[in-house]
Order: sequence, then structure tokens, then C-alpha cells
Amino acid sequence: MSGQLLRYLAVRLLLIVPTTWILVTVVFFLMRVVGDPITAALGGRLPADQLAARKHAAGLDRPILTQYWDYISKLARGDFGRSQDNRAITEVVSTYGAATLELVFWALIVAFAVGIPLGRYAATRRDTAADAGLRLFAILAYAAPVFFVGLLLKLIFSVKLHWLPASGRASTNVELALQHVSPKTNVLFIDAILYGDTGYLMDVLKHAVLPAVALGLLTAGVFLRLVRINLIQTLRSDYVDAARARGLSARVVTRRHAFRNALIPVVTVMGMYIASMLGGAILTERTFDWKGLGYQLTEYLTQRDFVAVQGIVTFLALVVAIMSFLVDLIVALIDPRVRF
Repeated sequence: MSGQLLRYLAVRLLLIVPTTWILVTVVFFLMRVVGDPITAALGGRLPADQLAARKHAAGLDRPILTQYWDYISKLARGDFGRSQDNRAITEVVSTYGAATLELVFWALIVAFAVGIPLGRYAATRRDTAADAGLRLFAILAYAAPVFFVGLLLKLIFSVKLHWLPASGRASTNVELALQHVSPKTNVLFIDAILYGDTGYLMDVLKHAVLPAVALGLLTAGVFLRLVRINLIQTLRSDYVDAARARGLSARVVTRRHAFRNALIPVVTVMGMYIASMLGGAILTERTFDWKGLGYQLTEYLTQRDFVAVQGIVTFLALVVAIMSFLVDLIVALIDPRVRF
């Protein structure tokens, strides 16, 4: 790596610390605005003396700044707290986070497979009926609520056509069988591969189709518009005109000279939309009964387990910060101009 690239990445890496600290601080104080977690979860169900004893044992009767310092100190040691059922949040994340990671992975494949080719097609046929139709599709894909799209997909492909399963990550017998695979990753399609059963793998993939499409279309609309706009602008560039003057065909000019540069803005915003996918995954997981981190987060919200909610949200904030750094790295490798 060049010296400029190393300096650029070092600065971006250092920025993760204040960014994460701000996010963690905001989450902590927002949770405290609601009230202390013990009262929120058990208020009205325990006598006042038992409630006070539990608050004292958890340190929630101390000054807010003292609680904040203790929380930051624990986070620095990798302790995200414990849920009401006495499960470490790190255990919850490792168990359910793999399911969310699997869903986001498939959704990203859908977003790229749909958004980028259609954006390229629309740009090369600017101001035609096909271009107008694709732009309308992009707007609808982005604007439609993910839970509505999910319910619509279930109605069509599960209830009416009976092509795909309506909910879950796999059939019950498949999930039970994959619990005994070793080493267990909690990513079902990897576990199915390790198990060595093609039927189980196909079952897992069928269950992933509708949730992935519902969540992936949200970002596919954004990618479509970004690729279209940037490819149109790139095709007007001087170096593209020079390529045409050398007698290269329109297809070669688009593929070799314009398309790569048009993808840079897509990579730049990819991290931001992966974060939005994590948010959309909450609704998608509830809609399809996909037992992931978003599903578990809503369960903790229903139970008023704010310690668990705070720990999961903090973990997601860390994921977003790391993803932002990785996107900066990819952009710096693609476009040397951002290093200076």
C-alpha cells in the first residue's frame, strides 16, 4: 500500500472511536429517558422494597454519570450487559446475529443482481419507455414499506401459488437436524453444506427467497437510480468521447470505460444502506418469522428489557461503524482520488 492510502485508512480507523462513542452515549441516555430498566420491566409486579433492592443490586440507584462510566468501562471489556433471563448479550448476538447476517447477505445479492444491471440498462436507453418504467420501479421499490412487500410476496408466492414457504428459516425437521452439525455456525445454509444433505440445503434456500427479495428490493431501487444517473454522467465525459473516437463500439465503451467509474458512488453509499438493511431486517424478520437479531430485539422491547435492547443497539452501532470503515477502504482502492 502507498503512504497516502495508509494515512487515509489510519485517519478513517481513528474516526471509528469518536463515532462509536457518540452513538453509544446517545443510546445510553435515550434508554435512561424512558426510566431505569428494572422499573420499566418489573414496575407494578413487585413490591416497592423488592424493586428498590433490585435497583440497588444493579447499581441503578447511583448517579447517572456513574452509571454511564460503568457502562462505558464494561463495553471496553466487551461486556454488553445481560438480559432479564440472565443471558449475556454477547451470547444473544452470536446466536441470533448469524441469522440476521445471513438475511442481509441474501438481500444484498438481490439488491446487486437487480439494481446494478437494471441501472445500466436504463442508462443506455435514456428517455425511452423502458427507462421511464425502470425509474418508476426504482421509486416504488424504495418507497414501499418492507413489511407490506413481504406480506404481498407471501400472499402471492406462498398462499396463492404455493411455490415458496411463508415463514421460518427452514422446515422444522431441517432446523432440528442442523442443530447437531459440527462445527455449528448458526448460518443455516453453511450448516446445511457442512451437514452434506442437498435436500436440506434446498430447503434453507427456499425459505430465504421471499425475505431476501422483500428486504433486497428496498436497496435495489437506490442502486438502480445511482447507477443510471452516474453512468449517464460518465458517458458524457471527455475520456469516453475519446474512446468513441478511437472507433470502439458503444458496448465496449460502456463496459470498459464508463461502468466501473459509475459504480464508485454505489460503493460509497453501500455502507449506509447496509445499515438501513439492518433496520429493515427487524420488520422483515417479524414478517417472515425469521429468528434473527431484529426479531429478538422486538421481543426484548415487548418485555421492556431495556438492558438487552441497549446492548443489541450498541452492537449494531459498532457494526455500522466498522462497515463504514470497510466501505472507505474499498472506495480508496477503487478511486485513488479519495486518498488525497
